[in-house]
Amino acid sequence: MVYEKKRKEMIRRLQSMGIRDQAVLEAMGKVPRHLFIPEALEFQAYDEKALPIGFEQTISHPFTVARMSEALEVRQDQKILEIGTGSGYQCAVLCMMGAKVFTIEIIRDLAERARKQLRNLKLNFALFIGNGSYGWEEYAPYDAIIVTAGTPMVPKRLEKQLKPGGRLLIPVGDRTSQRIELITVSETGIEKEELGEFQFVPLSGNKEPDNRAGN
Repeated sequence: MVYEKKRKEMIRRLQSMGIRDQAVLEAMGKVPRHLFIPEALEFQAYDEKALPIGFEQTISHPFTVARMSEALEVRQDQKILEIGTGSGYQCAVLCMMGAKVFTIEIIRDLAERARKQLRNLKLNFALFIGNGSYGWEEYAPYDAIIVTAGTPMVPKRLEKQLKPGGRLLIPVGDRTSQRIELITVSETGIEKEELGEFQFVPLSGNKEPDNRAGN
């Protein structure tokens, strides 16, 4: 009951901050955010702040998750690729909105922790442990791709894995701040729109993808 009340407070705050997409608000009102962070920090789970989840990674502010989810314009049964599973919370929100999410995490321990929580919630996802900058060609093309780590440039491999009309959401910049770019691929070319400045951990990479995992 305590966390249910805090979730409702979080939703009211997000509405006051400009989030209007009802599907986003409903999904975030259902996902138990406190299950995706260390137990010692549970009491802060619904505050408007990023929280450490280990391995020098964080779970993003609720507003960041809401804003990015809203920008994707998620529809039922869409295929979405997520680069940077992290805690698994963003993936859970997108799944709760009706998407099938293919999510990639390079840190094995984080990936397996997230997979456990996502399985417990019986969500529709597949998880791959490896280098997210390669994307996941096996299941391409995707209706949308969301990157939850900062990068100095947009990996071209990701653009190529979008469907025509697909949307790529990615934080671009240096280690201190990034601008979230919304890239739409169409038959006539690529359109870009900036959604404002945010701060993410940097996108990690290695030479080759390693292990595959699933739900």
